[in-house]
Amino acid sequence: MTDNIHNLTRSTDDVVIVGGGLAGLFCALKLAPRPVTLIAAAPLGQGASSAWAQGGIAAAVAEGDSPERHAADTVAVGGGIVDDRVALGIAREAGSRIHDLLAYGVPFDRDLEGRLAVGREAAHSARRIVHVRGDGAGAAIIAALSEAVRRTPSIRVIEGFVAEALLTGDGAVTGLQLREAGNFSARPTMIASRAVVLATGGIGHLYGVTTNPVEASGSGLAIAARAGADIADPEFVQFHPTAIMVGRDPAPLATEALRGEGAALINGNGERFMTARHPLAELAPRDIVARGVFAEIAAGRGVFLDAREALGTRFAEKFPTVYASCIAAGIDPATQAIPIAPAAHYHMGGIAVDDHGRSSIGGLWAGGEVSSTGAHGANRLASNSLLEAVVYAARIADDIAGRAIPSPTRLPDVLVTPPSGAPDAASVRRLRTMMSSHVGVVRDGDGLADAVRTFAALEQEATSTALRNMATSALLVAAAAWTRRESRGAHFRSDHPADAPALAQRTMTTLTAAREVAESLADRARPRIAQPMIA
Repeated sequence: MTDNIHNLTRSTDDVVIVGGGLAGLFCALKLAPRPVTLIAAAPLGQGASSAWAQGGIAAAVAEGDSPERHAADTVAVGGGIVDDRVALGIAREAGSRIHDLLAYGVPFDRDLEGRLAVGREAAHSARRIVHVRGDGAGAAIIAALSEAVRRTPSIRVIEGFVAEALLTGDGAVTGLQLREAGNFSARPTMIASRAVVLATGGIGHLYGVTTNPVEASGSGLAIAARAGADIADPEFVQFHPTAIMVGRDPAPLATEALRGEGAALINGNGERFMTARHPLAELAPRDIVARGVFAEIAAGRGVFLDAREALGTRFAEKFPTVYASCIAAGIDPATQAIPIAPAAHYHMGGIAVDDHGRSSIGGLWAGGEVSSTGAHGANRLASNSLLEAVVYAARIADDIAGRAIPSPTRLPDVLVTPPSGAPDAASVRRLRTMMSSHVGVVRDGDGLADAVRTFAALEQEATSTALRNMATSALLVAAAAWTRRESRGAHFRSDHPADAPALAQRTMTTLTAAREVAESLADRARPRIAQPMIA
């Protein structure tokens, strides 16, 4: 049921879930009939990256495939830091979660014999991607789950509010400070709860070129970090190699499944350049393809996705979402190559969580892209993100269902962050531009140091809570990237182009550690502790 924030008491025994994407919706449904309050920044079905996912869900459901092969593929592309146990556990739960989604009404594609139809994407050794109408999986899944949530009486939906701070006491979460989305002059509202699930999505909109909606600005990561939560792998940001460059923000996405069906990457001279870079050419891991595309663009040749021979007149039927985006921009992909470029797409890092989705703060769970489980390592395997979201959403629900949640405590009399104005537009543009230029596909020490200093100053000086949270998340990414002096997976440093075997481990850090890096760079001195953020 949909409710109004004014009907929400200041204290609730409900489990509070923040986020209306796949992880939040699925977790709420799995918790039924336990009372849940779901806070969404936008109306359900809008504002979530999940709804924009075109590829589908990876699951070893076809004959001849296995969870073990799926896990092995996940590990192979993860840059040496995937948690093998986590990857195998997720792969083994994939079939059950697909059947859950079917029960909630998701219309996955089927073959002529009625079996789930599966496609292939980059770096998968088998056809195991479950789709909806070719490229509409995310939208279809979110639509089905949103409808199911609205039909569930135990779920109270509060739309149009964002969480701008976590309330904590004695190392445990005690509630949230909320603000009406877009109304920067309104006084925030506080609610008490001893069970909070953050499912707020990623950080893509911190970048100037991204496939993510504006809501994916790192707010969940920031409020958890500011409350003292451990953060894992923030430097690892995946750039999708084929965002459609038609002047839109966010940029439309040309799904990886296009390359799985034979579409080629060509430069302005009509040359297929990926064949010289990797044996799998266009189906190489995303970090390799993204750097290949980046290099061609940097050399002034431009890059295009060419599906004319592979799909031609079948394009509209096979990939209606991409086709519509192209036609809207005046491009007919059946007869023209599509201009593309890398764009910030997915954050492998996030709030560090255990096998049950628990963070380092008592009473705080995190699921979906805002979390970091160890499944993706330094480079996420295609279509593993939606799978991880539903697997961990179910685990979080199971973990909470077996717990007695303490009664809410008294709310503080003073706001954690006072009311503030709208984010300064020039500062937001500067932050997003610097993230793309200094903390993007190719990085170097000097650029990262500049970014760390800039974001640290912006975090301290920002009068807008929204801008401060953006700067907090940007600082976490930049500081970890500066500290990791090697290249691994999606993190590539031109001044340290090789991987360092001693650093083949996950990053574990805190906001305090990131600020210490900034202080050391402000003093133009080496950090007091070498590699302080690699644990």
